Formats: sequence, structure tokens, C-alpha cells
Amino acid sequence: MAKLLVKLQRYFRRKPVRFFTLLALYLAAGSLVFLHSGFAGEPTVTGSQHGPGAGEGPGLPYLGVMQLSRGFKAAATMPEGGRRHGPWFKSTSKEPVERGKAGDYGSTQSRVLRVRSGREKEEDRARYVGCYVDNTRRRTLRGVSFFDYKKMTVFRCQDNCAERGYLYAGLEFGAECYCGHKVQASNASESECNMECKGERSNTCGGVNRLSIYRLELAQESARRYGSAIFRGCFRRPDNVSIALPVSQLMLNMSVDKCVDFCTEKEYPLSALAGTACRCGFPTTLFTLHEREDEQLCAQKCAGEEFESCGTAEYLLVYQTQVQDNRCMDRRFLPTRAKQLVALASFPGAGNTWARHLIELATGFYTGSYYFDGSLYNKGFKGERDHWRSGRTICIKTHESGQKEIESFDSAILLIRNPYKALMAEFNRKYGGHIGFAAHAHWKGKEWPEFVANYAPWWATHTLDWLRYGKKVLVVHFEDLKRDLFVQLQRMVGLLGITACEDRLLCVEGQKDGNFKRSGLRKLEYDPYTPEMRKMISGYIKMVDTALKLRNLSGVPDDYYPR
Repeated sequence: MAKLLVKLQRYFRRKPVRFFTLLALYLAAGSLVFLHSGFAGEPTVTGSQHGPGAGEGPGLPYLGVMQLSRGFKAAATMPEGGRRHGPWFKSTSKEPVERGKAGDYGSTQSRVLRVRSGREKEEDRARYVGCYVDNTRRRTLRGVSFFDYKKMTVFRCQDNCAERGYLYAGLEFGAECYCGHKVQASNASESECNMECKGERSNTCGGVNRLSIYRLELAQESARRYGSAIFRGCFRRPDNVSIALPVSQLMLNMSVDKCVDFCTEKEYPLSALAGTACRCGFPTTLFTLHEREDEQLCAQKCAGEEFESCGTAEYLLVYQTQVQDNRCMDRRFLPTRAKQLVALASFPGAGNTWARHLIELATGFYTGSYYFDGSLYNKGFKGERDHWRSGRTICIKTHESGQKEIESFDSAILLIRNPYKALMAEFNRKYGGHIGFAAHAHWKGKEWPEFVANYAPWWATHTLDWLRYGKKVLVVHFEDLKRDLFVQLQRMVGLLGITACEDRLLCVEGQKDGNFKRSGLRKLEYDPYTPEMRKMISGYIKMVDTALKLRNLSGVPDDYYPR
């Protein structure tokens, strides 16, 4: 063999052209074989791995499976560009790739059970409410609606309604989507919502005159946006409109853009469209923006833009401009040393930083911390550098538990959050920063199971310790604070001994997000909680719920349980 190789080497040295020719032929043959294998077929993902029942979790919406072969047999659909709108329909730019077809189910009952299990795992995006009767003459959900008889999916309907700020999304006849703020009809049997969605056979989209209705969680976290403005809703004209909205301009060729631009130029945070009149102002006790009306009452087309609504003389469409409401932005240290130390206590990941932001805006005073976090100091929490006993801050952030630490405080606001979401939020903070995200490798590696095993018991003992050793404890649920910020913030400010200025609290509502909220764009595509984890956490939830009720407090919110 060695002699043969030596002979070949000598031969190619004498005739190098033949050597390079053979080498080129060899490489070309290998490339052809590789390309043929790429075009032969496309990889598939089994439904058991990525189906809607298995791939979704708390706040982890299933985004569908994109199937692309090396020959590019399927291509992702490019989203259409959106335009600024009122309650008239706007084409979505967030349509997910259509899911792979699921198997056919033998009966209506099996399909309903399968869909219900999938719904229970979509809680961050929406919570399934039930099957409801609909009437073509008087709709159950009276906001915007749109139809798609080829690609309608549950996610697409929810996303469109949430983007417009609605609280409810309903699907009917497999292809129709309706949005609204109130459910104005009676329940129907689940078996009557029996039509598959046109865009995903694995889910149900209502039935004949029957709506599958979801309550949207994302719609409550932030109002919907249109270009540079945020849509706030349809509202009845206030009694003293010239005082409530002091600046106005007649616009015969009215559009949302023109009114928003006018109020932005006049430096007002609210822009109200009243037919051909554009009004500007602030949210005040005369115009609180707390009582929304049916958007159909505002559905008069704009003279300058046929696909937008411009309200009427009696019902105003209100947008929030990019002008900052500065009535609640001033903050300072307490002028005199505080006589009592008030804790803002929470388990990590329960929204303590967000609650501090709200308290500082509502009171005008800095909050302190039991720790020192330079990144928070740089973002405006100037009380972060003060010693927690300095007495210059209105309350003190702490995650501590244990008798000695708790008894150091004279009173406390105890912030409690759903443990499933709190654990994920803290895991993201630990591995991605205050508004960042943990890497996929951390979720799939040993870090996540170890984290849950160590932190889940602490979620329970933290609350139990504060209830047991705290001297004066005000319990606030994170979910209630999100749902009814005005009322819950009044309670918190009251415990701090500050007289709440109502106009200032209304200002806080418009600035509530701040810069301390994670973007909802990056979500896990699977449920990180194993059945064993859920069983353990459910036991801790029941433990905390019992402890709260023994102290004559309301138990944990209902949405802690559907797991």
C-alpha cells in the first residue's frame, strides 16, 4: 500500500494538471450529493413536541411551527404595514405563522377538552371565560370586529383586541373576531362552541351565534398604541368640558393625526376627538378616564380619514400624546426625618421596583432600599444610596424575611404576586438584569430546576413571616395593583401617611409603566414548569391562601390556581 501511494505521488508531481482536475471533480460530486439530500424533503416536528397542548405555559404563548426545508418549500409571510386607527378595523402586523394541521378528533367533547387544556396554559396572554350567546342584532362584544375565513386563529384575534386596549376577545363561526370591554350576554353550553378555527384546527373558535370569549391580560398592562399616540378609549363628554379640556380647535378635515399633532404642539398629554372639534387637556377629577363607554358610540368616521373614527360632540375618542404629564414627576427626599420605618416588602420578582416607581410618582418622595443597586440608582432611584435607616425616604424596599429583620420596621406594605410569574421574573432578573431575560441555555440547563427548588419555598415563607411578625401590614396583590391601580395606590399612599392628591394619582396612571417593565416581545415557547414543580407550588399557594384568610384578609386571587 505504501509503495502504491509513493508511485501516485511521483505521478502527480510530474503531471499536476491531472491532479487538480481529479480534485475538482471530487469536490463537485460531493456538492451535488449534499444538495440532493437538502431538497429531498423537509424536517418535521411532531405534534407531541410542539403542539398547543404541550408547548404553552404561563405567559408563554404558542407561536406556531415554521416549517422550512433546505429547498425553501415554505416561506414566512411578510407582515403588512399598519396604520394609525381608532375603533375601525386595522390590518394586523402580528399574525403568527399558520400552525401545522392537527389530527381530527372523534367527537365534539374530546375537542372541547383538548382546547380547554390549551386555554389554561395561555394565562399571560388571555384567560378563557367561556362560551356565550351572540346576537347579530345586538352583539355580545360591541367593539371592533374583523373576519378571516382562511387564517383566523385564537392568537390573532386576542392580539388584535389587546393591541386596541380591549379587555375581551371573542371568536365566532370559526372565522369571526369580536372585541369589547363588557360581556353583555348569557352563558351557553361549552358543547355549542364547536367550530374549529379556520387557521388552526387544534383550537375552537366559537360556533353558530356562539362566542368563545377570552379575558385579555396584556390589554390591562398597557394601553394600545397608534404611531406616537396611545389610545385611551371612548368617553362621555364631561359636564364642564371647557374647563376639563381647556384648549380646542375646529378641524373640518379632522383625523387622528391632526388632533394628536395639535395637542402635542400645545403640550398637552390628552387629545380628545369630538367630531370636527379637537380638544386638549390633562386627566383630572373632571375627566378621570375611569368610565369607558361602548366604542360604537364614538364610531363616527373622520372627515379627513375614512378608516378612522373621530367621536361625536357627546362622546369623545381620547388619545394620550407623547407629551409627558409633569404634575407627578417631581421627587425629593423627606424634608424632616421620618418617625417610622415603613417596609415595601416582597418576594423577589413580585414587582417591587415597579411599586417603588408608582409610590415615588404618587407621593413626590424618594423610596429607599435595604440593599444598594447601582443600576437602579442610575435609573433615577436616588434613595438607593441612602442607608435604609436614614429616615430620608418614604419607604424601604426589602426582600428580607425572618423575625429580626421584620421587627426592625414599624409597618409594611406586603406585595404578593402569583408565584409562577414571580419565579420566572426573578429568574430573568438574576440571569438577564432588571429588564432583561435569561438565556435559553439557563432555562434548559440545571439552573432553572435548582432555582425553583430553592426559591419556591421562600415565596411561601416570606409571606408567612411578614404576616406573623409584621407590626402593621397592608397586603397588596400585584395583580390587583395592575387591574385597579388608582384604588390600590390610594391604599398604599394612605399607609405611608401621605394625603393622596387625586390629580397626582391620575397623572401616575398615565406614567405607570416607567422604564422598569420587561418587554412582552420575548417569550418562552414552552412551559418551564414540570408537573412535580406545579404540584409543589400549588401546595405553597394553598398555605399562603389559608394564612391570609385566618387573618380576615382576602385570599390569593383566583388566577393563582388554574394550573
